[in-house]
Amino acid sequence: MTLSSAHASQVRGIFLQTKSFYLNRGVRITPYYNLKTKYVNSINRKGEVKLNGALLDLLRGGGYVLYARHGEATVGEDQPYLNFLYCFTQRNLSEMGRRQAIYYGQILHSYQIPISYPVLTSPFCRTIETAQLAFGNAGVQVDPFWFEIYRLDGNISVTEQKGILDALQSRLEIIPPQGSNKVIIAHSFPEGIGLGQIRDMGTVIVRPLGQGNGYEIAARLSFVDLYNLSRY
Repeated sequence: MTLSSAHASQVRGIFLQTKSFYLNRGVRITPYYNLKTKYVNSINRKGEVKLNGALLDLLRGGGYVLYARHGEATVGEDQPYLNFLYCFTQRNLSEMGRRQAIYYGQILHSYQIPISYPVLTSPFCRTIETAQLAFGNAGVQVDPFWFEIYRLDGNISVTEQKGILDALQSRLEIIPPQGSNKVIIAHSFPEGIGLGQIRDMGTVIVRPLGQGNGYEIAARLSFVDLYNLSRY
């Protein structure tokens, strides 16, 4: 299955808008893959990373966790009195973010990447909406733990941070049901902590090693990288 010509054109338009958004803010778009991953083939003169075809094949076989940050969220801000039941107290998806979420789900579907439901999200409106737009309302489940990832950016103690990261590992080391991949829609991490910084609708591909055995990061993909996955 592939994206229709109309959808492909729309997705490419979103990519260009996303790229322009970052470039206007001085953010480099490439490279974004984890350069230590075995799926990297080479880096061309423009600094773009080329993957071999193994990653897509492995995702189609299942056994991975796709940890994705929510779509672009530039509407409003997280209030000191933030309440998960009231979106107006939170930072919410922009129209760009909503389109990113819709096409994120379509891209995974078009690549025939099997998903294990429910898709897990943090309790923020922006993460729930991202998951619902990508995978449908019925296939989404809120897991309060993923709010803890958001807290890593705040003023917490070293002990609290360690507790959150230990709990993160215990979740990411669980192998999904055979032949499927688990999707989590949550938040970016502080630089150098956990899965690291993640751009809007970016995805970290995690390979669980089983309970008590930890996990490996197979690749880090931007939204654009995910769309281009079949080209490498």
